[in-house]
Amino acid sequence: MFNNIYSGKRVLVTGHTGFKGSWLSLWLKELGAEVAGYSLGSVGNPSHFDLIGLQGQIRHFTGDIRDSARLAGVFREFQPELVFHMAAQALVKKSYADPASTFEVNAMGMVNMMECLRNAPSVRAALMITSDKAYRNDEWCWGYRECDPLAGHDPYSASKSCADLIAQSYWRSFFQSGPTRIAISRAGNVIGGGDWAEDRIVPDCMRALARGETTVIRSPGATRPWQHVLEPLSGYLYLAAQLAEPENRLNGEAFNFGPDSTVNHTVGELLAAMSRRWPDLRWETPEGTGKHDHEARLLKLNCDKALIYLQWKPTLGFFQTVELTVDWYREWSRNLISDPSFSLGQIRQYCELAKEQDAVWTKS
Repeated sequence: MFNNIYSGKRVLVTGHTGFKGSWLSLWLKELGAEVAGYSLGSVGNPSHFDLIGLQGQIRHFTGDIRDSARLAGVFREFQPELVFHMAAQALVKKSYADPASTFEVNAMGMVNMMECLRNAPSVRAALMITSDKAYRNDEWCWGYRECDPLAGHDPYSASKSCADLIAQSYWRSFFQSGPTRIAISRAGNVIGGGDWAEDRIVPDCMRALARGETTVIRSPGATRPWQHVLEPLSGYLYLAAQLAEPENRLNGEAFNFGPDSTVNHTVGELLAAMSRRWPDLRWETPEGTGKHDHEARLLKLNCDKALIYLQWKPTLGFFQTVELTVDWYREWSRNLISDPSFSLGQIRQYCELAKEQDAVWTKS
């Protein structure tokens, strides 16, 4: 799987305590990598990172991505061979409350990462993970391509645009030739078990359901390219594996990872699918909700480049995505997940489904 590139390799994941970062770190561990993570600490209460006991399974470095000296020290100590940069302030609403720190974390955090990579000869490949929100969103009906303009509206989106442009600038200036190869990834909205972040649809629903309450939904008509967290992670892992090969042509490229363009669904459709899997779910949309902050109602990605250059395509349909997500939270509600077995089981289930579809990354 992934050409066995990760077995025995030292892999650094920034933001490893977050939702996507914890799933990625667990999967890398399953692939035989020696994993280290760099993050401020656990995200949310509970957190997927804590629930699966990940701190005891990998090297856990605590630090702020804005602390360039601390980050450089981790590079010197761990000597990573592959790097996934995911550390970020990832919430739109929080970016309105504290725009300055959002720009500091996302933009200057990227600067600090690129500076470390400039001085890290051990690194063969590094993937800079930004966001689909980095694109200038004109709310048109077709998907954004990697060559489309980057210009986010709200502070979060703009900070991710800045981070993306910083990575591109460093690549053009310092990494076009040399031992370290870099690529950029932008992914659509991810859902899946273990996400407890504030002001996100699925975590909000799960918290309300646990309390026997009704979830307040601000934009039921907003359309998003929903995908299970393991979908873009498979793309990240395959892209980085290809990037690490000596004779690759992907250095400096950006790739979108998202569902097929025909499977965009509204928030309301997502809620309806979730309630079919877990009928206790209830929600309402009060009048006047969501009229003040800018948040895109229509956003989708064109992932043809990943298909053509990587032969990568999504594995799960919309309802499979919802089922895996809801099943994780139901297991948590029944048994209060306290080890990695259920999450690992979902990774293995996903890999088996991908093998059945002859996904390119499942080959050794």
